[in-house]
Amino acid sequence: MLSVPTLWTVFVVNFLAQALFWAYVARCYPKFPAARFWAGAAFAAAAGSALATLRLAIDSLLPLLAAGTLIIFAACLAAMGIRRFYDQQPSWRGTALIAGLSFAGLTFFTIGIDSLPMRMLVYSVGQSLPLALTLGLLLSGQDGRKNPGARLSGLVTIVIVAINVIRAGGSLLHVGGDFSFIHYNPLQAALGLGLLFLSNAWNFGFLLMAMDRLRNEVADLALLDDLTGVGNRRLLSQRLVEECSRSERSGQPFALLVIDLDGFKAINDTHGHAAGDACLQHFTLMAQTRLRSGDMLARSGGDEFCIVLPASTLHDGAVIARRILDVCRADAEACVGADIPIALSIGVAQWTGEIGLFPDRLIAAADSALYAAKKAGKNRHAVYDPSAALAPGHGAKPEPALRWHA
Repeated sequence: MLSVPTLWTVFVVNFLAQALFWAYVARCYPKFPAARFWAGAAFAAAAGSALATLRLAIDSLLPLLAAGTLIIFAACLAAMGIRRFYDQQPSWRGTALIAGLSFAGLTFFTIGIDSLPMRMLVYSVGQSLPLALTLGLLLSGQDGRKNPGARLSGLVTIVIVAINVIRAGGSLLHVGGDFSFIHYNPLQAALGLGLLFLSNAWNFGFLLMAMDRLRNEVADLALLDDLTGVGNRRLLSQRLVEECSRSERSGQPFALLVIDLDGFKAINDTHGHAAGDACLQHFTLMAQTRLRSGDMLARSGGDEFCIVLPASTLHDGAVIARRILDVCRADAEACVGADIPIALSIGVAQWTGEIGLFPDRLIAAADSALYAAKKAGKNRHAVYDPSAALAPGHGAKPEPALRWHA
């Protein structure tokens, strides 16, 4: 049977390796705070395992008392890392409460009443409670995305809690013979090896969670405009295809706004490209204040933007266009000194059955309305109205009419 010193040494080496790995991840990815908690958890577990080995050389239960408290604290840190991974604020108060009560319980059943089964019960509850409280996060997913690493960590958490229950129950009922931290019986030795294996599987689940998060962030960055932070042309194309497909199935229309900043080349030539970039960023901030939940603003290139309005009619699109124009005009009127006023023209179009699954046709319709707004004097919007046909009598198929508004 595996000796107790060897088993504790393996625990120390194993947790140190995990700690160094997560410390390296935390250093390389400072915007991934969960790694810092997981590194701290592994260091605490390694320190606790190292303290436990002192019991082999010191005839005192104090090293085991400190070791048990540190390992419970490590479990709390790991649970805090899981909460931080899911963008929840970890609770240091809860960690202090669990670790403090566990320390008090271990101290009482060490110094007050020397009861190994009760120490094992307190240790098992203290280690299992913070882990069990994270199961809802691990098994529920986030933002509709199922994370295989989270599911793995959740399943391992369930097994770890079950093993702690078995260990505590076995100690209370003396299953497999007497148990101590110095002389493992075969059952407890097997459970200890199982926990060692599960700790590695648990951390492997965390690694898969981190890889999935970083991969999703890279994918999201590929769909965002570097300057303004709104969607880029690729995201716009994807969204238009999705909306066209949805409208084709349901028959419910959606609207598209195509926006062009008036005189933007003159701003770049007169004030420089840095000022032009600032104008683009300022416009996106103003426009987003007038959008509804679910509307998507994207920069299609240069000083051109598009806004996708799901489940919206041509009238809804015109209302949004007026709101954006109003906020930009008010901002321009408030400009003083070196402030640069922003003016824009907007073309509005609505999906129809004739457009079908071809978003390019919708973009072309909105572009036509945009050109009409510019031709009519700029700093206004125009709508591409397919229901307002030209007067018949020319022998040709009627074309949709353009209407522009100040």
